[in-house]
Amino acid sequence: MTDRTALIICDMLEDFTAPGAPLEVPDARAIVPAIRERLEQARQDGTPVIYINDAHAPDDSEFSIWPPHAVADSPGAQVIEELAPGPGEHVISKTRYSGFYDTKLDATLQDLGVNHIVLTGVVSNICIMYTAVDAHQRGYRVSVPEDCVAGLDPDDHAFALRQITDVLKFAQT
Repeated sequence: MTDRTALIICDMLEDFTAPGAPLEVPDARAIVPAIRERLEQARQDGTPVIYINDAHAPDDSEFSIWPPHAVADSPGAQVIEELAPGPGEHVISKTRYSGFYDTKLDATLQDLGVNHIVLTGVVSNICIMYTAVDAHQRGYRVSVPEDCVAGLDPDDHAFALRQITDVLKFAQT
């Protein structure tokens, strides 16, 4: 079977990338050029691009675990300018760690005929890893380019990459 690939950009939002943001991932700014390169290539090749972004209600229960962040329609919930969605690109809101949980991601991938996703963004041991697990459970092939993901903590980031490669057997491309 031939791969039909989609590029997924996860949570590259102001509230994760801006200095001093509520859930700043310091290494997120360092991965922007690599994600931008993949984004430009995907656009050039006609590869579908899908953004999956936190979009929380002001009273989201997740805020008992994490500081309030990415409240729907707030400036902090906007994709950073360097990676902003273009015409025809899919933007899917999520409220939990997995991009598949209670979203249209699976239906969108199916509609596009996608069987392989390239997963990029933040946070490697949270939204990236849980989205990768759910993709695996649904039969998708997943690639997680190491230069396109970042974590809050180096140890947690390394753990996530080990889980993705050693347990899920996904490639770091």
